[in-house]
Amino acid sequence: MRIDLHTHSVASDGTDSPERVLAAAARARLDVVALTDHDTTAGWAPAEAAVARHGVALVRGAELSCRAEGVSVHLLSYLHDPADPALLAEATRIRTSREGRAREMVRRLAVDFPLTWEDVMAHTGPDATVGRPHIADALVTNRVLADRSAAFRSILANDSPYYVQHYATGLVRAIGLVLAAGGVPVIAHPGAATRGRILTDAAIREAAAAGLAGLEVHHRDHGPEQVARLTALADELGLLVTGSSDYHGHGKPNVLGEHTTAPDVLAAVVERGRLPVVRP
Repeated sequence: MRIDLHTHSVASDGTDSPERVLAAAARARLDVVALTDHDTTAGWAPAEAAVARHGVALVRGAELSCRAEGVSVHLLSYLHDPADPALLAEATRIRTSREGRAREMVRRLAVDFPLTWEDVMAHTGPDATVGRPHIADALVTNRVLADRSAAFRSILANDSPYYVQHYATGLVRAIGLVLAAGGVPVIAHPGAATRGRILTDAAIREAAAAGLAGLEVHHRDHGPEQVARLTALADELGLLVTGSSDYHGHGKPNVLGEHTTAPDVLAAVVERGRLPVVRP
């Protein structure tokens, strides 16, 4: 069984519609795929409608923007209640902050580059969570940069003078919100050093004490050293080990199914989650 537990659609910063994510998963010979857009569940309904058509089971999730030790952390929440008031309110607060951050970054960038807010909106899906990837796409269209990767290596990087921070939930608090909503919290790419500072072992232990369920160990942004470190930590703390592509369509080079999750790990996620897997 081939299981990929981390993908994005146009509901956040992917380039495929939710239905096309399911279609791409079928072409990649996946049996199960999770849709985990940033701070939103807007893609769930169209993805659910595509399950029977493409024969790929769907794990419904989201990727929440968090912070711990001053480090940006992405927390995957699987199979939670999308109507839970506290989690829904927090996700809305994050999305609102993301838009304000994006507007300020565009304002700064427009001083030096051909870029408008309308350019960015042209690359953002209806009701999508606006983020740096949409700004990157606008810059590429306006021939400022070659692709998203080049944008994130330069003028959209965390240490760029154009960078603006947005609101993010404290990691321990976010774990509590996910658990209260019946979700299964897993930290995404916790050892991705190319993205900036990474979580320390102490921060991961604190998260585990707060109820963290797992670590996304197998990810293209993790080299052998981080895989070994995170595997050892997961073993020590009794955490689930997942593997995922972090697929964004044409927005990133990540390929569906390039890293996968073991069936027994998915079974553990399903056992803990409030919602069932949507099956063909």
